[in-house]
Amino acid sequence: MERTLAIIKPDAVERRLAGRIIQRIEEAGFEIRALRRIHLSTKQAEGFYAVHRARPFFASLTAFMASGPAVVLVLEAPDAIKKWRTLMGATDPAKADAGTLRKEFAQSIERNATHGSDAPDTAAVEISYFFAGIDLI
Repeated sequence: MERTLAIIKPDAVERRLAGRIIQRIEEAGFEIRALRRIHLSTKQAEGFYAVHRARPFFASLTAFMASGPAVVLVLEAPDAIKKWRTLMGATDPAKADAGTLRKEFAQSIERNATHGSDAPDTAAVEISYFFAGIDLI
């Protein structure tokens, strides 16, 4: 079994899509091991996305992530990282496959509804960012 971090981003929460996305997560066979609704400060968003600090989109990304509530989840399944990234679809919804979350729910490349860890090491760091010291069920 593998774990990954998933985020239902502020754009999807604002549009009241969190329940539909969670339903799709469960239908895809993931176990939800932890779930929190949060509202990141700009400083917290900058810390989470620090790996992108030198990128031109860093300021707009962190401002967006601090713009409203989000839902963070720990998902577990065999090959969870790849499975979750496949369910999300391409970062750019215009390039996402039909049936993916981003194709269905994203508004743009930045307001793309969801986030997912890209590797086991990243998943461990991201999970601990939001769920440090918490026993995952």
